[in-house]
Amino acid sequence: MIERKIGQLIKNDFNKGKAIVLMGARQVGKTTLFAHLIDGNEALVLNCDNYDDRADLENKTTTELRNLVGNHKLVVIDEAQRVRNIGLTLKMLVDLKLPVQILATGSSSLTLANEINEPATGRLIEYHLYPLSLDELASYTSQREENRLLEQRMIYGLYPEVVTHSDDARRILTNLANNYLYRDLLEYRGVKKPEVLQKLVRALALQVGGEVSYNELANLIGVDKATVESYIDLLEKCYVVFRLPAYSRNLRTEIKRGRKIYFYDNGIRNALIGNFSPLEMRNDVGVLWENLMVSERIKHNAYNQRYAQMYFWRTMQQQEVDLVEEQDGHLAAFEFKWHKPKAKLPKAFVDTYPDTPFQVVTPDNYREFV
Repeated sequence: MIERKIGQLIKNDFNKGKAIVLMGARQVGKTTLFAHLIDGNEALVLNCDNYDDRADLENKTTTELRNLVGNHKLVVIDEAQRVRNIGLTLKMLVDLKLPVQILATGSSSLTLANEINEPATGRLIEYHLYPLSLDELASYTSQREENRLLEQRMIYGLYPEVVTHSDDARRILTNLANNYLYRDLLEYRGVKKPEVLQKLVRALALQVGGEVSYNELANLIGVDKATVESYIDLLEKCYVVFRLPAYSRNLRTEIKRGRKIYFYDNGIRNALIGNFSPLEMRNDVGVLWENLMVSERIKHNAYNQRYAQMYFWRTMQQQEVDLVEEQDGHLAAFEFKWHKPKAKLPKAFVDTYPDTPFQVVTPDNYREFV
C-alpha cells in the first residue's frame, strides 16, 4: 500500500471522544485508508451506498444506535453523506459515550446531507483526503522515479487506480469523469439541469489558470449567473474543483473580487476535455504545470497542518503573481514555470508588499514546494 501522509495524524486522534470524518472525492482512497488504519481490529462497517446500511442509521433512537454498535470498538460509516440527517446521527453516537471510535467517510461535503455542521458541532474531527500526492509517491518509489514520471503525472493525474494501473489510465479516468464525478451532485436536489453541469465543468477545464468570469460562463452555457455560481459551489463541495480568490490589501489598482478555479486532479481535467496528448504536442503545458503545483500545495498544506490562506494576485494592468500564501500575517509569493526558470515579481507587488519571499517553481526545484 502507498502510505498516506495523513494516516498517522488520523490515528493520533483515535479515542478522543469524537467522530473522525474523512472527506474527499470518490475513488481517492478513503475506504482503503480506513481499512489500513483498523487492520487487525474487528469493526462494524456500514456502506451507505447500500440501502440496508443507510436504513440502519436513519431516524434511529439512541437505544437502536447503541444496539447497532454492540461491542464493536470501531464503527466505519462509508459514504456518510448518503444518510439523511447524518449530522444528528453522528451527534447521537458520540453522545452515547460508548468505548467505540466512530469513523466516517464522505465524498461530498456533508452539508449536502441536511446540514451536518449544525447538530454535530464540536463532536467531529474532520480531515480531507486528496488524490495521491507527489510527496507520497516519492516516499513509495523514489524521488528519482517521480522526476522521471513527472510528465505522466501532469497528463494522467494522481488518482490511486490511475497510478497503480497506468497502462489503463485513459479508460479509468474517462470512467471516473463520466460516472463518478457527478454522482453525488446529480442526486442533490439543487441540480436540476445535469447537462448544464457537464457543460460548465468542461468550460472550467478549458479555463484553468485564468481568471474566471461567472457572467461569461453564464453566457457561454446559456444559464443565469446565479446558477453558475451555485453549481461551482457544488463542484467544490464534491471535491472536483477549488477556487483561489484574489489577494488585495493596499493597492487601489489590485483586482479585489476575482477568482481562479483549479481542478484537484490533472487527469480529471484532461479527461473532461478529452486530451491525453503528450506534452510536446500540447499548447497548455504551462496550465498543466500550474494546476499540478497549486493542487499539490493544497495537499502539502493540509497534510502538514499548515493553516495558510492561498490567493492569486493581479492588477487592472494585468501584472500578476500565480500564488500568494498568507500565514500568520506573513506573505510568500510563487510563480510556476515549466520552461522558463527565470521570473521576477511585478514592481507594483514589490512596492506594495516589500520583503515578500519569492520562488519560481520549476521541474528542477518543485520537490521543496510540494
